[in-house]
Amino acid sequence: MLYHSTRNKALSVSSAEAIAQGISADGGLFVPESIPELRAEDFAALKGLSYAERAARLFKLYLTDFTDEELRECTHNAYETGSFETPAVQEITTLADGSMLLELWHGPTCAFKDMALQILPHFLTRSIKKTGIDREVVILTATSGDTGKAALAGFRDVPGTRIMVFYPEDGVSSMQKRQMQTQEGENVRVCAVKGNFDDCQNGVKAIFTDPDMQKALADSGMQFSSANSINWGRLVPQIVYYVSAYITMLEKGILSDGQRFAITVPTGNFGNILAAWYAKQMGVPIQHLVCASNINKVLTDFIDTGVYDRKRDFHATVSPSMDILISSNLERLLYHMTGGDDAQIREWFTALKTDGRYEIPAELRNRIQAEFSGSFWNDAATKAMIGKVFAENGYLSDTHTAVGICAARDYIANAPEQYPMLIASTANPYKFGAAVLEAIGGDTNADEYEILDRLQAKSGMQIPKALAELKTKEVRFSDTVAQDEMPAYVKAKLGIA
Repeated sequence: MLYHSTRNKALSVSSAEAIAQGISADGGLFVPESIPELRAEDFAALKGLSYAERAARLFKLYLTDFTDEELRECTHNAYETGSFETPAVQEITTLADGSMLLELWHGPTCAFKDMALQILPHFLTRSIKKTGIDREVVILTATSGDTGKAALAGFRDVPGTRIMVFYPEDGVSSMQKRQMQTQEGENVRVCAVKGNFDDCQNGVKAIFTDPDMQKALADSGMQFSSANSINWGRLVPQIVYYVSAYITMLEKGILSDGQRFAITVPTGNFGNILAAWYAKQMGVPIQHLVCASNINKVLTDFIDTGVYDRKRDFHATVSPSMDILISSNLERLLYHMTGGDDAQIREWFTALKTDGRYEIPAELRNRIQAEFSGSFWNDAATKAMIGKVFAENGYLSDTHTAVGICAARDYIANAPEQYPMLIASTANPYKFGAAVLEAIGGDTNADEYEILDRLQAKSGMQIPKALAELKTKEVRFSDTVAQDEMPAYVKAKLGIA
């Protein structure tokens, strides 16, 4: 399996090269030359396997320059060594209205990013060896909250790597910030950026594609890679959990073989829902994909109108991991749906960079609408849904999952045909304790740790150990820079000229 850049399909690299590089030098994202198909017998063969065993078999379809033994070692180390609190790795919970939550937050940092970032370091270190890279790899990552901590935890003290994470100064929850600022490890570095997530992401992309920066790194025996979902090694594990969820629903009798169902995903960077689309192309019988957004509704507007316009007000919300106006992974979807028209992709994404907008043809918009719908929800609706679900089920959801539940229920209420609904549940509610406590009628006039205690007392849900321990951890990182200062900061911390 070879991989092409979305902006130059003549460029072909192996899966190991795609993972090691993270992003193409032309600014494009790596995509597989074809999407593997799963037949009925393939799904049947995945039944009865552990999550790690399923993952190894599915990775084999995409990462063809990895041996079976290497893939099994990677999945064992990521999913079977005690870092996840449940042996199943992911869990499915049914709500009072019959919809199901796919809980993806049982990993060490309490967010769905762990599903990919516990295995990415294993992929990356092997990819470095396979490609003959004799350099230290610098993981450079922008985060809207959860990716940062999950990447820091995954790459902590991994030999031959350093990791540097940038986050928006006021654009993450207090618990997310505390998780990053207290991160242990000799090879980690964390820095806040004055601005929003898009400022962080644009700064990181500019550094990645700066020839002078790349030369300075090479001269110092280093090269960049990424832990964001722009890296194929981050995205392919997300495909796995949708395929695995389908198998689990078959095993539990929730679905029958081939029965169609819908999926709702709260998303900002479009990676999580794109992974579900890839699973659908592989043969998982997904009828429809609902893209759930908060008031930063750039994706909803794009799906509805075919116009992507980032020139709009930016809102800081109680679901900060979705506070994004430039959804990078949409580029991959458009590449596939235009039949690999790299010239068109270059035109659109150059326009996005220079003019802040692009518009796709009506025919393409209609094809996207046949597979996706979008809706957006403000903070008031989000909190109301947290309270409603807690009253119905005694179930506590985080602010991002609640946006997904809002979108799912709205879609079900208006859909011409009814299908079972699976909603991606992306974070433990304690990561957004103040908003969740307020939503279920608690008093939030307290510091972040007292809020956790009050939330536990009111909900009966145990505080995750990883979050409870933050109270006594030392703050190691408190740097803040402007976006235009990011390149100098990177050079200074890496010790390069």
